[in-house]
Amino acid sequence: MPILEMHLMTGRTEEQKCNAAKAVTDALVSSLGVKRESVRILITEHGEHDFFVSGMTMKERSQALQAAQQPANAEGK
Repeated sequence: MPILEMHLMTGRTEEQKCNAAKAVTDALVSSLGVKRESVRILITEHGEHDFFVSGMTMKERSQALQAAQQPANAEGK
């Protein structure tokens, strides 16, 4: 019985998560040859203050990326 964990940032709709789960289930059935009924998928959502990349929250990282792009945008004008 394959059990897959998906960690996502908050903000996706129930429909998007269902579509992802269906697509992943199809892929596991096809690639592993398991029965659809045996596939388990756990989706855990994380807020922008609960998910870190390079020691920064996603909110901090997003702000840093925006700040880094502003001078480049100003030079291109």
